[in-house]
Amino acid sequence: MIEQEIKAITAELPKDVKLVAVSKFHPEEAIMEAYEAGQRIFGESHVQELQRKHEHLPKDIEWHFIGHLQTNKVKYLAPYVSLIHAVDSPRLLAEISKQGERCGRRIPCLLQLHVAQEETKFGFLPEEADEFLREGDWREMKGAQIKGIMCMASLTDNEVQVAQEFERAQRFFTHARDTYFKDDPDFCECSWGMSDDYKIALRHGTTMVRIGSKIFGQRQY
Repeated sequence: MIEQEIKAITAELPKDVKLVAVSKFHPEEAIMEAYEAGQRIFGESHVQELQRKHEHLPKDIEWHFIGHLQTNKVKYLAPYVSLIHAVDSPRLLAEISKQGERCGRRIPCLLQLHVAQEETKFGFLPEEADEFLREGDWREMKGAQIKGIMCMASLTDNEVQVAQEFERAQRFFTHARDTYFKDDPDFCECSWGMSDDYKIALRHGTTMVRIGSKIFGQRQY
């Protein structure tokens, strides 16, 4: 089942779009089934759970942290995390940079943009993100590398609304790239699209889709 879903989704994705298999709350056996089907990028959102899985599972897995990250937990991920998707404040980026320098790394990150209708979503409003990038303090954060933008659409069946939110994120990415990162080819990632809306995201510039339940089924614990 997992192998079939991995292959079916991968076949749908353009070559320049990565699949992040969202493995949070799923057992190591399920991750290994996906791994044996060729999947190498997995997304987790709880530090303790990720620590355990990183310790037990193959070392060529790229672990992406996709949840809300508390500053006091960054140090546990800093040595090995491949990408932090949801940088939602200047303070968090500064802590990631601090821990990255301690580990001798530049930790890849995405700025989380708040484009959804729900107030519960984290992230910078587009105008806040623009102000943060314009002020430029991030340029001195040598242990963190901003590689792109992440967002979550509203939880709604209204596909027009979802498309508008992804379009807003795509426009901001283009603006940021052309204004602040024009000499940085590494600023190239757009992380949006999940199990229910990734096909819409594919029409609106995503380079990375985060798919969990469609691959693994409902949460195991």
